[in-house]
Amino acid sequence: MHIVRFVSPLTGADAVGVDDGEHVVELSGITTVGELLRLPAGELRERVTAADGARHPSAGTRRLAPVDGRMEVWAAGVTYRRSREARVLESERAADVYELVYDAERPELFFKSVAWKVSGDGGRIAVRADSGIDVPEPELGLVLNAAGEIVGYTVVDDVSSRTIEGVNPLYLPQAKIYLGACAVGPAIRPAWEVADPYALDIALTIARGGETVWDGKSSTSELNRRLDELAGYLFRADAFPDGAVLATGTSLVPDLPFTLQDGDVVTIGIGEVGTLTTTVVKGLDAMRG
Repeated sequence: MHIVRFVSPLTGADAVGVDDGEHVVELSGITTVGELLRLPAGELRERVTAADGARHPSAGTRRLAPVDGRMEVWAAGVTYRRSREARVLESERAADVYELVYDAERPELFFKSVAWKVSGDGGRIAVRADSGIDVPEPELGLVLNAAGEIVGYTVVDDVSSRTIEGVNPLYLPQAKIYLGACAVGPAIRPAWEVADPYALDIALTIARGGETVWDGKSSTSELNRRLDELAGYLFRADAFPDGAVLATGTSLVPDLPFTLQDGDVVTIGIGEVGTLTTTVVKGLDAMRG
């Protein structure tokens, strides 16, 4: 079962429903993911499992990124050893910052995107025109309700400029937050259907001209943080009335000097959660077009 945001064939409006693999069943009285995430975890589960609205064939239903309204996407950094190593290697002046945060009590958390900027499955991601080395970062996303409870999981691509962040850690917002830097989808897998979120396979494939130019595999078993710990820090001093998605860090980073190029196809798969595929464009004008 997956919770999906899609375009209703009946009305042409955005809708929220449950996909069982054959049909998408709309959630009666729920029109946005944000509305669903206002509910306590128990009530949310009841609404999802008892979906009884209009039914549509799964095939051919146009999916949208499962974030909307006042939802925000946040991300955690340096939560895997591979991420720590990559950040240390690319940093010109402050490698010790990444060494220290890996083992620190407080995790690194940063804002990634507002809902309207997020790309969905089949959409586009962008690399900055003023950056030389840019990479996708495949991450397990926690779907959190307004109370900070983990109610689901999704796939997140935290697209990043290694060039910009490597010059100075204070440039992280420019390396991480821009139009086309965040993709989420294709759907939300309910948390109660995932027996062990610390045993999920993660795969990244980058294709160029129809051929694979980079691929790798890892697992959430390598995560150096607890998922509830990361969610707790995000909600410690902030409020998310429509819920949030929190990307939990990456364990797959292509070796330098690999960089994404215009036209590359990025595919991220996370076991039991889903597969997110996007196409790379270069620069703001291309992303707007």
